[in-house]
Amino acid sequence: MNVNLKQRFQEILEDNRILEAELMSRHTTFRIGGPADFFLVPENADEIRRIIAVCKEKNVPYFILGNGSNLLVSDKGYQGVVVQLYRNFGQIRVEDSRIHAQAGALLSGIAAAAREASLTGFEFAGGIPGTLGGAVVMNAGAYGGEMKDVLKEVTVLTPEGGVLTLQADELHMGYRTSVIKEAGYIVLEAVISLEKGDQEEIRSRMQELAGMRTSKQPLSYPSAGSTFKRPEGYFAGKLIMDSGLRGYQVGGAQVSEKHCGFVINTGNATAKDVTTLMSDVQRIVLEKFGVKLEPEVKFLGEF
Repeated sequence: MNVNLKQRFQEILEDNRILEAELMSRHTTFRIGGPADFFLVPENADEIRRIIAVCKEKNVPYFILGNGSNLLVSDKGYQGVVVQLYRNFGQIRVEDSRIHAQAGALLSGIAAAAREASLTGFEFAGGIPGTLGGAVVMNAGAYGGEMKDVLKEVTVLTPEGGVLTLQADELHMGYRTSVIKEAGYIVLEAVISLEKGDQEEIRSRMQELAGMRTSKQPLSYPSAGSTFKRPEGYFAGKLIMDSGLRGYQVGGAQVSEKHCGFVINTGNATAKDVTTLMSDVQRIVLEKFGVKLEPEVKFLGEF
C-alpha cells in the first residue's frame, strides 16, 4: 500500500515534502509520539485538496496538524497520513483593521502583526502556542478573550473537496467547539477584525499577559497546555490541587507543581505515562469531588 500511496503523493508534492515513518515527537509540544506512516507538508489549498482526495480514494486515515500544541500522539505512532499546516502555510497580511492569515500562522505571529499595525483586540491570543487553524476549530481563548470575539470570516475545505467561506455568525462557536469541528471542515484561512488602538498600550498589555503566563504556567517543560477542560462552576487545576495531586508522577509524566492544570513531560515521558496519569487524576477527582474531568488534549493513534 505504502509504495502506491507514495507514488500518488509524489504527483502532488516534491520528495522533500513527503516524509515516511516520521517521529511525531518532533512535531508536538509534548515531545511525545511514535512514527506516522506519512508526514506531508503542502504549501497551498490545491495541494491540500489533492492529498485529502487521495486519502479518501485509498481509504487511508488522515490528520490535519498545526504545531501540535494540544495533542498527545500514541507511542505506536499513527497509521495514516499527517498533513501539516504550519510555517509552510502561515502567511499573514494586514489590510486596514483586518488581518488575513492562513491556517498555519502562529497566533503569536498574528498578535505581533496586530501590534505592529496598532490594532487592538488580539492581545489575549499572543501567548497561546497554537496555530490559527486549530484556534478557530476549538474557539481558543485566554484571559477573557476568545476567537469568536474577533473572527470576521473563515475559508474552509469541505470533506467533499469544495471551498466555503463562512461568516462569523455561521460558525456556531462555543466553549472549545465550532461548526468547523462538527462538520469536519479543514480551515484554510481566516479574516480577523480588530480595532485601531495605541501601539504602546497594546505592547504593554501583551507584555503583562506574557508575564502572567510565565509566572503561572510551567513553560520550561514540554506539555500540551491545559490538560483538562474547565468543568462548569470549577477550575480543573484547583480540583487537581485540592485532591492532593500537585507533583503526582507516573514515569516521566507529572502534574505540574507550578500549575496543576498542566501535565508536563519531565524528560522521557511516554504517551502511556501521560494517559495513565490522566486517568488516575480523573478517578481521584471524581472520588473526592464528584466532578468528571474531560480531556482538553486531543489523542492521535492507538491507545
